[in-house]
Amino acid sequence: MTIRDKLHDFFTKGKISMGFGKSLANITDDPRVNLPVSEITRIREDLDYYSDVFADVHFYNTNNERRQRKLSTLSVTHQAARKLASVIFNEQVTVSVTGENIDTFINSVLTDNLFNLKYEEYLETGIATGGFAIRPYVDNNKIKLAWVRADQFVPLQSNTNDIQSAVIVNRTTKSENNKTVWYSLLEFHEFDGISEETITNELYRSENVGEIGQQVNLTVLDEFADLPEQVIISDIVRPTFAYFKTPGKNNKSIESPLGIGIVENNKHVINAINTAQDQFHREVKLGKRRIAIDGSLMKPSTSHAGDESNQGYPVFDTDDDVFMQVGKTKDGKPIIEDLTNDIRVQQYNDSLQVFMREFENNIGLSQGTLSTDATKSDKTATEVVSDNSETYRTRSSYITQVEKQIKELIISIVQLATKPELFDNQKAPLSVDLVNNPLEINLHFDDGVFVDKDKQLEEDLKVAIAGFMPKKQFLMRNYGLSEDDADKWLAELQSEAPETDNMLDEHAGMLGGNDGDDNTDNGGGNDE
Repeated sequence: MTIRDKLHDFFTKGKISMGFGKSLANITDDPRVNLPVSEITRIREDLDYYSDVFADVHFYNTNNERRQRKLSTLSVTHQAARKLASVIFNEQVTVSVTGENIDTFINSVLTDNLFNLKYEEYLETGIATGGFAIRPYVDNNKIKLAWVRADQFVPLQSNTNDIQSAVIVNRTTKSENNKTVWYSLLEFHEFDGISEETITNELYRSENVGEIGQQVNLTVLDEFADLPEQVIISDIVRPTFAYFKTPGKNNKSIESPLGIGIVENNKHVINAINTAQDQFHREVKLGKRRIAIDGSLMKPSTSHAGDESNQGYPVFDTDDDVFMQVGKTKDGKPIIEDLTNDIRVQQYNDSLQVFMREFENNIGLSQGTLSTDATKSDKTATEVVSDNSETYRTRSSYITQVEKQIKELIISIVQLATKPELFDNQKAPLSVDLVNNPLEINLHFDDGVFVDKDKQLEEDLKVAIAGFMPKKQFLMRNYGLSEDDADKWLAELQSEAPETDNMLDEHAGMLGGNDGDDNTDNGGGNDE
């Protein structure tokens, strides 16, 4: 740090300590932030839909009293996001980088951070809210990954094609004098678009959960006391964060670089699904058996032996709520009438399925993914694959964005790994010139249920026999073997080649046996 920077930090800390630091009601009040407030509000509402947080239902009961109750929902946003995340990314995804040292290092970082597991979880929230970010950082000489939700990530000056500068918001609560106080750490990442990124850390305190608050020194909280106010990372090719954006245009804010999730254009459908579910649940709850009877029938005047209290009989169970006491009929005769109505199961189910199918169509899921399809269980694997074609097309769009983010993340990780000043021992794990030698990164996504495995095996066998697919690739593709295990299989098959003489020639050739012409003397030797 230069003398000029030290003087700047000294006077900045003094100004903040004296209470002259910035005060922000919203994150968008900072002049560096170029984002409409509506985008922040939209993301928070999307999270409520994903979390299934809805306002209570208010109603008037039979006595005209205003009451309220919880809304009964289906958590359809969470179901849809989870379904999409599971078919887009799963544990079978593999990452490889050209260069043995780099590949080993990257995979060790991803493994240490439980990348495959965490990525699917955050992809789920990103699908619902429009995006999320990953930021690698160095901690105890190891590269860790910080996962940033959509409500914690706010772009700065940027275009609609890419986000190169952003502020990451990390909120925490403390109890001070029996009062809850909110602290917000604002982490500004400003990339110059060429080779340098400036990271500025600012801490704010507020007694109102809805505000960022007044700027305070980082030393106010022990966990941020050692955090530098500003760090400059030079000789890099991209920002130190990687952002995932859901495919498609943000039609709610055309100029916004943020993605838009499955909630925003489907709130009316989700509300309709929840309304149908809530009314059906209410009807089931209130549709119990009810029998109206004359009150005089509850206490007959005739007593029986052993009835010391002279209450009469019959005696009803104290938990019985089937019978309802009403007045006498006009003719003075006692009344016994069953008031129970049939529950409209079919009508509500039909309504739910209509709304579910509309929701599936809007977010790009195949019919029957969330809605009920009674015929689906009777279909063949090929028919199921065909039915999932719409989901497969949607998956392909998402994978493009997923692949972009993961490749950018790997580049960001390698950038940090080449900076010795970020490590306690002043030794960088890698030495890579990313400007002149860009990384070659390959990702393999498992197609899962979208591939008919039996059909694939049959077709691949034909191609391999014809000589257009390597045997190793055939084993890896159809039996899930690693490259090393496939090599072992082939070596064992080669050693067992003499035992394949009684097999069909083309199958023997697949297993490394003879060439199909046992009568030819290729060696030129003498027959005995």
